[in-house]
Amino acid sequence: MKLYINEQVTRGHIEPEVYGHFSEHLGRCIYGGLYVGEDSPIPNTNGMRTDVVEALKELQIPVLRWPGGCFADEYHWKDGIGPKAQRKKMINTTWGGVVEDNSFGTHEFMELCRQLGCKAYVNGNLGSGTVQEMSEWVEYMTYDGLTPMTELRKQNGREEPWRLSYFAVGNENWGGGGNMTPSYYGNLYRHYQTFLRQYDPNKPIFKIACGPNVDDYHWMRGVLETCYNHTEAKFHGFLDGISLHYYVHPEGWEIKGHATQFDSATWYKSLGKALYMDELIRRHGEILSEFDPENRVALVVDEWGGWYNVEEGTNPGFLYQQNTMRDALIAGITLNIFNQHCDRVKLACLAQVVNVLQAVLLTEGEQMVRTPTYHVFHMFRHHQDADLLATEALEVPTVGEGEWQLPKVTQSVSQKDGAVTITLNNLSLDSAETVDIRFAEKTGWQVEEARIVTGAMTAHNTFSAPETVTEQPFAAYAATEKGLQVTLPPCSVLMLRLK
Repeated sequence: MKLYINEQVTRGHIEPEVYGHFSEHLGRCIYGGLYVGEDSPIPNTNGMRTDVVEALKELQIPVLRWPGGCFADEYHWKDGIGPKAQRKKMINTTWGGVVEDNSFGTHEFMELCRQLGCKAYVNGNLGSGTVQEMSEWVEYMTYDGLTPMTELRKQNGREEPWRLSYFAVGNENWGGGGNMTPSYYGNLYRHYQTFLRQYDPNKPIFKIACGPNVDDYHWMRGVLETCYNHTEAKFHGFLDGISLHYYVHPEGWEIKGHATQFDSATWYKSLGKALYMDELIRRHGEILSEFDPENRVALVVDEWGGWYNVEEGTNPGFLYQQNTMRDALIAGITLNIFNQHCDRVKLACLAQVVNVLQAVLLTEGEQMVRTPTYHVFHMFRHHQDADLLATEALEVPTVGEGEWQLPKVTQSVSQKDGAVTITLNNLSLDSAETVDIRFAEKTGWQVEEARIVTGAMTAHNTFSAPETVTEQPFAAYAATEKGLQVTLPPCSVLMLRLK
């Protein structure tokens, strides 16, 4: 395979928020994962697990989404403020039927974002909430004037408003968020967002509409047509982004498949479904471009990842699953796709950050494990806030079985502060690939850093063997006249940093 890189031509800018994460009141994502409470014997700062916070900071996590997900459209924010002993308890009917004591609410989430040094993305309740409730929540969080909501915030211990970067009006309103039609939701979005005031013009809130599930192009077009002002040919500035949700279900939604026990056919099927993200972004992007040719409205892929059957013996509603080299490749493939579409994709959130679905971290009591997906995010962090470089991949062989014939290698290349980051994925289970990397003009590139994640397809980390899959130094490369020649092992994700 040959990879040509034109270091003189940029194709767009990769926003850091493309590498975002998602935290929902689901299973052990919040409780026991991110938050253990101030009185826990597990080391914490203001209730946030120290080990988890430090691990996420190593990823340079740019943004965190909360409180859902499906939970968002039954979450009433006033239940989660004030003295914790007085907070209303409820049954989390969406996820597991367990008691939600609301000990983790708005103040705790903002404290977590402070500790992580990341932006806050809050998902509002459109499904069962009111315009007043949503409006007052934004006021409570962001206003610095004298109102009942700001006085309530101060009574609860927060004098200054927080910085709220992103706010979504509802979640999956085509399904569990209300079973709405596109036009009905679009009109509700126009209504609700009107009362989400921009209290500080220097710190505007990025407003996100509920977009489609997978390939529901009818929903995408219907919402955009409803929100668009056809007379003035613009969105009035009240639509900054629209979401897209897509999960890899190897055996389909009903069956899904096992997280760690699968064969080579399922491997290639899974990676083929991960590659489908490219078509989804392209086709939804084409619809967006009919209304927004200047790319002012972002495609926000705020739920993505692999979704399998839960681990044996765990609550089916907790969505706890293991994480293998298959997930490492799903992450590498998807992040490269996001990079390649950085003109339209400006924000994305892996589902979910701890103990749920394709998590980057798993916890059990005081123990914590970094998953293969964690290590891929760690290597790819260099793409954040970088410029995508023009590339062309030639002579790319195919791999796969049956109908799932796939490109053997996927890639993206970016540049920041004079350094070039190259990320490559070898999708083959059994054969290496020699990649001849050539630059358009500059010669004499030096490898500053080279890291790889590789292993058997079902390899994963456990609490008894936490380093089965980790980042390792990589040395199978040699300088050439125009660049580098790299030998990419099978079943691997590689990152090279050149200067």
